Amino acid sequence: MAEPMYWRIAQDLRHEIEGGTLRPGQQLPTELELREKYGASRNTIRDAMKWLASRAMVDSRPGQGTFVAEHRDTFVTTLSADIQTGRGGGEGLAADAEISARGHRAAVDPPRVELQRAADRIAERLRVAAGSLIISRHQARYIDGAPWSLQTSFYPMDLVTRGAQGLLLAEDIAQGTVTYLHETLGLIQVGYRDTILVRPPDQNEAGFLGLPDDGRIPVAVIIRTGYADSPDGPDPFRVTVSVFPADRNQFVMNSGAVPGDLAGPAKRPNAMTNCPGRMRH
Repeated sequence: MAEPMYWRIAQDLRHEIEGGTLRPGQQLPTELELREKYGASRNTIRDAMKWLASRAMVDSRPGQGTFVAEHRDTFVTTLSADIQTGRGGGEGLAADAEISARGHRAAVDPPRVELQRAADRIAERLRVAAGSLIISRHQARYIDGAPWSLQTSFYPMDLVTRGAQGLLLAEDIAQGTVTYLHETLGLIQVGYRDTILVRPPDQNEAGFLGLPDDGRIPVAVIIRTGYADSPDGPDPFRVTVSVFPADRNQFVMNSGAVPGDLAGPAKRPNAMTNCPGRMRH
């Protein structure tokens, strides 16, 4: 079966990008130039650009044109709990330790602390009434100075009335909030549950993470509910929502006996295997 014209154009440009003829940050030929070169329609050229953009190979800049995307290394985050501490990866000190172990530098902005009315999705996880007052602590996180993730944790006001007033301070909690709550209230996190979803970024997320605002590069969202022990069983005391750009992040879950070294990134499939209308063996 003959390859569609848009596919041929996309593959020509892909080879130029991967071969270095078109370098990161360099502008691609204009739509008019490509139409003249290939004798193709406007829609065909746009379909080729969409194919490249969906694989994060090019970026479109309104009013400027289409450019070769800057290379972004894939970072792997271990989400499963550390055997020794029971702390989950991907947040707080555990995330900082993994970033350091992989040879990078972690940084975080001071938290933005707010009192909010609990939305249904958070209220359900915290087992509080929808609309009840809760605390949110929002932070932007970086790797080697580049935006890496956005993280917001929600806590019931009951923790503050019991003595954990530090949650209300717009200051980083150096030992981590889980340790702080243990030191202050004797609370012990006995487990956590992660829910993982993929969705388009909102405007703030796209701006901070450097993603196109048309949603073609999604974000991975990890919703972690932490549980403390109680006479009635595990009782939720926090919900942490972490937002990662999906084009440069992968996640690992360990179970049982595994090698002690950090897992490397999985390799992406060769783009040529995705040719429409063709089967490759």
